[in-house]
Amino acid sequence: MTEETGGGDRIAKVIARAGICSRRDAEKLIAEGRVSLNGETVTQPGTKVGEYDVVAVDGKPLAEPEAPRLFRYHKPAGLVTTHKDEKGRATVFANLPKTLPRVISIGRLDVNSEGLLLLTNDGGLARRLEIPASGWVRKYRARVFGKIGQPDLEKLAEGITIDGVKYGSVIADLERSKGMYSWVSVALKEGKNREVKRLMEHLGCKVARLIRVQYGPFHLGQLAEGAVEEIPTRLWREQLGIGRKKRERKD
Repeated sequence: MTEETGGGDRIAKVIARAGICSRRDAEKLIAEGRVSLNGETVTQPGTKVGEYDVVAVDGKPLAEPEAPRLFRYHKPAGLVTTHKDEKGRATVFANLPKTLPRVISIGRLDVNSEGLLLLTNDGGLARRLEIPASGWVRKYRARVFGKIGQPDLEKLAEGITIDGVKYGSVIADLERSKGMYSWVSVALKEGKNREVKRLMEHLGCKVARLIRVQYGPFHLGQLAEGAVEEIPTRLWREQLGIGRKKRERKD
């Protein structure tokens, strides 16, 4: 089967949602001829899967996908937010408890950054939570080296362009200073790659430590380093407004 057919989801997405592997790895399985749809070998990752179609990998039909779940994870510094690292560095996913289902991260944290990382077993949920359109604020605490004052930080509130990259409004406050070191709280919505570090460098400081303490309505709190805690389904569904319209119609 070589063409996209019918409605439904793309087959690579269906395989990933079933917890077999990532969507990218699913595309590799398809290219290797290891995936079938209703008994026919699939060669295109864009092939659509209908409600009653049967997808199999290596001849084994996919299990029903789990219900979406969301977890808080306290990422330690020194772990790469990826399933596989070309440089052989330790990864977040290799260090998660074996009792967890296969999960993906909602956004990323740099290898040297630490703090709150949200994890989910559902790719659609991940995309919904990580796009800037969600409007969810990410909050960080940064320990910076260099002289900096509140007037410097307030320059970030109206947005700024660095090396051709435009950064949106960032709210930053000086918490305390001692000598050449300061603690700064930073709140932003976009979360571009290495954004906090680049903004601080633009202001003449180096980030010595970066901790994400909040992602939208979810907080790091007292979660121990390396620990994972599931967020109750009812809680995150309420935050996303899932099910609210149904209740309103009933009322």
